[in-house]
Amino acid sequence: MSGRAVAGGSAVGFSAGWNIADTGAVADDLADAYGTSLGVIGLLTAVLFLVHMLMQLPAGRLSDRFGPARVCAAGLAVMAVGNALACLAPEPALALGARALLGVGTALGFIGGSDFVRASGGSPFAQGLYGGLATAGGGVALAVVPAVEPSLGWRAPYATAIAVAVAAAAMLVAAPRPARITRAASDRTPVRMLARDGRLVRLAAVFAASFGLSVVIANWVVTMLERESALSSEAAGAIGSLTLVLGVVSRPLGGWVLHRRPERVRAAIVLAALVGAAGTLALTTGSAALAVVGALVVGLVAGISFAPAFTGAAALYPRSPATAIGFVNASGAGTILAGTALAGVAFAADAGVWSFVVLAGLWAASAVLTPAWRSPAG
Repeated sequence: MSGRAVAGGSAVGFSAGWNIADTGAVADDLADAYGTSLGVIGLLTAVLFLVHMLMQLPAGRLSDRFGPARVCAAGLAVMAVGNALACLAPEPALALGARALLGVGTALGFIGGSDFVRASGGSPFAQGLYGGLATAGGGVALAVVPAVEPSLGWRAPYATAIAVAVAAAAMLVAAPRPARITRAASDRTPVRMLARDGRLVRLAAVFAASFGLSVVIANWVVTMLERESALSSEAAGAIGSLTLVLGVVSRPLGGWVLHRRPERVRAAIVLAALVGAAGTLALTTGSAALAVVGALVVGLVAGISFAPAFTGAAALYPRSPATAIGFVNASGAGTILAGTALAGVAFAADAGVWSFVVLAGLWAASAVLTPAWRSPAG
């Protein structure tokens, strides 16, 4: 397994992750610049994830058929173009169209990057590291975008995302290409078969409960801290970034547990759900100190299920590994789509705290629904 291959694939995932949280990092400022409500700003993320969700299976099909390197390159190109369009004018309609296009790019980038690491011989730990760095993209955006907004203005999310995509493209070019496996159309696993596979559905449910809810939290945590803890946008962004950046720790940890202690995977996911719910509630207290603790906790536990879910999905369908991963990731995207938009409505109605309480409750409830872990090969 080449370190440059992991770096190249992870850079593409990092770029995709940046677009997940960049507009949420300056939601109030964007609302002012666009002359609209926070609910509409929430739609900038929601529309991205709508397209992102719908593109999961097509992105997987493309990666299985044409190889992850080409899909990664296409994803980065689409992300750069989408953000360039968003930079043209502070018009809500233009921004929504550009964000829809970005959803195509993030789907290609996220699925392609994961498949790039897998096809390069990546272990569950490497897959977890990829997931951690991909999520860290959104976390770094939460810290960087508010810091550069005074100089870049409303274009800050989009201009920084273009710069990240260019850097990721350079790292992808420098990475060795994984061995190409040609798959015919007849090798495709029908979607109905995926949806009927209880093992795969359980993996999707686990992933949606952890990753999906944590990204909803990350998209609104800066606004929450600014309002409830009276923090500056820079301080709130730095604290809020921990909810995603620390996936660099938790996602490889989940991969390590899967590799070394597979019998403890279920216990680890259940514990992570309960602890993550408590951390979410800590973000609502109005205390800056507790907010730091809450952000640390959310970031450290949200990624535990990533490697088990993605590695397990690929192992279940070796003829269509990227498609199976796309099926699992679509569950998380759907959760983000619904949750981010609903939370935006809640914040617009001054009920942001209650939205976080609901998110905490849902995350805790997933502990009860987590199935007993079984090796996909078993």
